[in-house]
Amino acid sequence: MIRYKCTFTMLRLVYETRLSMQLPMGEAKRTFLVHKIMNYVVLSHVVRGYVGNKSATFPLQVLGFEVDSINSVQFSNHTGYAHWKGQVLTADELNVLYEGIKLNNVNHYDYVLTGYTRDTSFLETVVDIVQELKRLNPKLVYVCDPVMGDQGSMYVPENILPVYRDKVVAVADILTPNQFEAELLTGRKISTEKDALEVMDLLHQMGPDMVVLTSTDLISPHGDQFLVALGSQKMVRADGTTSTQKIRMEMPKVDAVFVGTGDLFAAMLLAWTHHHPKDLKAACEKTVSVLHHVIKRTITYANKMAGPGKRPSPAQLELRMVQSKKDIEYPAIVVEAIVL
Repeated sequence: MIRYKCTFTMLRLVYETRLSMQLPMGEAKRTFLVHKIMNYVVLSHVVRGYVGNKSATFPLQVLGFEVDSINSVQFSNHTGYAHWKGQVLTADELNVLYEGIKLNNVNHYDYVLTGYTRDTSFLETVVDIVQELKRLNPKLVYVCDPVMGDQGSMYVPENILPVYRDKVVAVADILTPNQFEAELLTGRKISTEKDALEVMDLLHQMGPDMVVLTSTDLISPHGDQFLVALGSQKMVRADGTTSTQKIRMEMPKVDAVFVGTGDLFAAMLLAWTHHHPKDLKAACEKTVSVLHHVIKRTITYANKMAGPGKRPSPAQLELRMVQSKKDIEYPAIVVEAIVL
């Protein structure tokens, strides 16, 4: 799973209303609670395709979230293509845009979502803004995907790591690293499930109440065709004591390179955690199931377009997001999380 993004999403709950939605024949009619939320996003943008804002905004809107987005970069297409052109937003330019929001007194939000950036000053500016927003709303939830690398290799400058480790993680409420990023943040190697659970506990101690390892190198009991992900949520009981729920998920692998799936995962985890704030199992099952349906629809289309015996191109592998609208709204659960 390739992730390419910088997300900065701020959400403001404005109102709640209940809409009765008629589903296709044979399905029960259900009531859907819509939360209109201002979502302030600093995230990469592409003219063509689905990555960054293009991967996160539409699914959040489908689930009832209002999204305001800032483009951390604006490219013609993602960098998996042979060619791309575009511009990169600087930390000063991010500050100018936020100041405009602030001067109009509309900087009151419920959620912040951040992801990929290569620049330390940009990331530090994001931290400053998150801290200010948390002062305005102490209940604000900050979802951070600390995108730094995968499979033992960093694809951001090494000086990004201390900013994430020492500043960003401390203010995050939900953290979604892969195994390699979790190892970088804690300085601990993960070789077993026990190691992974201990690393998530260390990350809890650094700040976040929820940690999801979106992918690991752990071997699934079902074989090497499955990807193992793990999650942990720390909760405070009414009497002040704490409890922790830990889960494991095993997802079928797909032999293709997808871009924008990390943005989609983070956005869906934010949305489904909003609807299931104290049920990590349910939130992760719905999040991963959305990913499964989108990827399945995408690879089916891409293989058809490529033709027999040919590998699909980056253009053919662009996520089939609009075509997956119903799966985003009502994901059939295809991956069941195991409570550990």
